[in-house]
Amino acid sequence: MTLLQIQGLTKSYGLQHVLDGVAFSVADGQKIGLIGRNGAGKSTLMRIIAGKELADQGEVLKFDGCTIGYLEQHAEFPDNVTVEAYLEEKSGKPSWTCAKEASRFGLKKEHLSRPCNDLSGGYRMRILLTLLALQDPALLLLDEPTNHLDLQTQFLLEAWLNEFRHACLIISHDRTFLRNVCDRTVELERGKATSFPGDVDTYQRYKEERDQMRERFNKNIEEQRAHLEEFITRFRAKASKATQAQSKMKQLRKLNTLEIDPPLPTIRLRIPQVEFRKTFALRTHELSIGYPDRVVASGITFEIQRGERVAIVGENGQGKSTLLKTLSEQIAPLAGTFTLANRLKAAVYAQHVTESLDPSLTVMRHLELASDQAVVRQDLLQLASDFLFREDDLDKPIGVLSGGERSRLCLAGLLLGRPDILLLDEPTNHLDMETTEALAEALTRWKGTVLFVSHSRTFVKTLATHLLEVRNGRAGLDPRGYEEYVSDTRREMVPMDETDFAEEARKQEKRDRHERTQELKRQLKTVEKQLDEYGKKRQALLDAYLKDPTSYSTERQKELHQAETILAHTEHEWIRIQEELEKLAKFQEIN
Repeated sequence: MTLLQIQGLTKSYGLQHVLDGVAFSVADGQKIGLIGRNGAGKSTLMRIIAGKELADQGEVLKFDGCTIGYLEQHAEFPDNVTVEAYLEEKSGKPSWTCAKEASRFGLKKEHLSRPCNDLSGGYRMRILLTLLALQDPALLLLDEPTNHLDLQTQFLLEAWLNEFRHACLIISHDRTFLRNVCDRTVELERGKATSFPGDVDTYQRYKEERDQMRERFNKNIEEQRAHLEEFITRFRAKASKATQAQSKMKQLRKLNTLEIDPPLPTIRLRIPQVEFRKTFALRTHELSIGYPDRVVASGITFEIQRGERVAIVGENGQGKSTLLKTLSEQIAPLAGTFTLANRLKAAVYAQHVTESLDPSLTVMRHLELASDQAVVRQDLLQLASDFLFREDDLDKPIGVLSGGERSRLCLAGLLLGRPDILLLDEPTNHLDMETTEALAEALTRWKGTVLFVSHSRTFVKTLATHLLEVRNGRAGLDPRGYEEYVSDTRREMVPMDETDFAEEARKQEKRDRHERTQELKRQLKTVEKQLDEYGKKRQALLDAYLKDPTSYSTERQKELHQAETILAHTEHEWIRIQEELEKLAKFQEIN
């Protein structure tokens, strides 16, 4: 059943055309990954679908029952309102229901009683996800849902989305997350939308093969054209070949190549290399980190060698960012020491570094101020180009840049400072998939040292040579590889304790299953009626064709194609409803 249809959406900001005739549909049950470069219009499209922004042209058709739940990138909470009160007020559900759903995302009783704004960014994201689960919309719009989420909560989110019986449209720059959740892909590129019935990896392979096929086709056409032109030139004047030459000219006029868009600019990072010597880069001894009113972790002793790329891992709230802030001297240690090797220069990318940029500075001026004295202008221009800042971008004031462009600018400035050590706290939050993966690949070739926090599994898997885990007030190097750490973390996860609301939850779930069964039976009757109606219509059109097979009717062919398309979709919907009814019946038997 189609929930939503987007028809010819256009949207411009001044001279920048973001959406140009975007069209695709969303059916119930589909999990769609919405991908595209920074600035391609993904968040704009979501805001238009959610009714938060108006399109210049086109329309969004929402069919009956298409309720929408929208998770924005930047949501604000009221001051001094507890998590429990917020969820009850926004959802209209009783406290036990709110607590049950909150447990899905690792929100415990102690979290529910605290003000929303007292919690970390990761826990605030969990609150928003809980609210969406309580609202149970027919279509979920999720804009970067994994930002700030630790590995454990990402697993919980994936499990919930895979169980979610309705549709999802998800923006994410983490290929691993999209691969685990989405069965369809929509790419926004050059203002257009391409819809593909497969996951992001399959789509990328299809796109590469399609482009190669088009290039081969055009090459073949050009070869045919050259051959025909040669024949015409040689034999046009000869009376005996005039007829053939005329025929070849007609053939030539019919030869048309396919229009191929020039490739989009691709990030190819060449990070200025640093001198490599086999010695330690960073060393801590009995370090305690935290704030005047509380110790976050203590007794931290480890040593990182030059050239190592160390991912700081652990659950939200354990102190990953606090550790980075301490090592970058943003906050003072509570006890103990840490030491950088002699003459090593560190550079810091903080979570909200883009907000501290001077909006009045131009791109060029920011890069000049950030550059090391040894950096020559050609190297500056080269790195700016690597980060997709072309010559006409260099005079732009920072205030007009998008979030992704600001992130790229900060990273470019950081690298032009010629550091030996990079301390990165969520550097990929506003970067598109291509830039995220290009940055990871470039850093693997760099000889400097990297200590970083990232919740992008693809980024960590590509970059990290070592892990440093922060857990239960302690921190230290972890001998496991990242894939082993991910596997162990998934295995260690246990269901949340639901004893306080288990019985009431079971009763409510039974009522919900009964209501869902009745709703599906009603849907089944409607679908079966539609199957019968269009089956008869298709048969009538086929019978008409059999009676007079030599008569071709464009209108009749169009009606037949429409009938077959609707029948195929309706048959798929009939199967889906039957499968869900069988699952509900089987669950009822077990319980």
